[in-house]
Amino acid sequence: MNRPIDRRTFGKWALGGSVASLAGMAGAPPARSADLRELVVAEPVHQLGYLPLYAASAKGYFAAEGIRVKVLTVESGSGHTNAVLTRQAFAFIGGPEHDAFAKAKGAELRAIVNCVNRGNVYLMAAKGTGPTGRDFAGFVRGKRIASWIYGGTPNSVTRYLLAQWGLDPKKDVTLNETAPAAVMASMKTHNADIAVHAEPQITQGVREGIWEQPFFNVPRELGDYAYSVLNVRKESIDNEPELCRGFVRALVKGLKFIQTDHAAALEIARKEFPTMPVEDLTATLDRSFADALWSPDGSISPAAWATAQKVVQAAGMLKTSFPYEQIVDMRFL
Repeated sequence: MNRPIDRRTFGKWALGGSVASLAGMAGAPPARSADLRELVVAEPVHQLGYLPLYAASAKGYFAAEGIRVKVLTVESGSGHTNAVLTRQAFAFIGGPEHDAFAKAKGAELRAIVNCVNRGNVYLMAAKGTGPTGRDFAGFVRGKRIASWIYGGTPNSVTRYLLAQWGLDPKKDVTLNETAPAAVMASMKTHNADIAVHAEPQITQGVREGIWEQPFFNVPRELGDYAYSVLNVRKESIDNEPELCRGFVRALVKGLKFIQTDHAAALEIARKEFPTMPVEDLTATLDRSFADALWSPDGSISPAAWATAQKVVQAAGMLKTSFPYEQIVDMRFL
């Protein structure tokens, strides 16, 4: 199928580690159109939460700005960040806390446009075992929790919630940190009692009788939260501001499009995820719209960064506080 965004999986990187050289990939002239500037965007997982990015390409919004986007899927906690730091990608989509992690090591990244402004993660209990009230600390204590790889935002949220509930991840629970695709398998094989995941896996797990509907809804509980934003090197902002401006403008159009025309958003999702059952796609979009998952205009508020920073600090993943202006740059909106 001829898809508007090319997606490739490029190994598992770690922040500060070595990577294979792909010199010239980010910004090289695309093979099929000499008129478009090819930019690589690294993502930690290919998922419907990033639909505005995919829609911006499918609708030609990037092309209108002289850009062709290629998406690189890097399923490791900080691999998508490292792709940008090592100039293998122009931007990465993920939490702005990764910019703070990099800054603590002397690198300069900036979040330039929002995408997912709610914590796109939910907690599900094995079928028939969910809590009956809001004593989450009592319910979670002693349980085995299948969460994402350490360093990824879902993992940070898991650790933050444990801290909020007064639980030690090393003593009070068993935290199984694994690849996103392995979370459901852990529950299915009874190696975990609680899953930390998002759609469409939520609906799939409910349909298969693996778990119940979420007992903890992070988007609603935590509110505004810069969960997945587009981040670039500061030097890209300094050296190519018009490229950054066009990139932001296209992404904002993608955000507005999917929230204005839900039926068309579903059609783009079906093309981007052709093997996913339409009921899973529909369930994902329905939950996303109901929980106000996506930013309406691409802006990242100081409050949204404060929540993101608070999460990783409480989880013990960030020791230093960084002010909003050292992480976020909204000049292109």
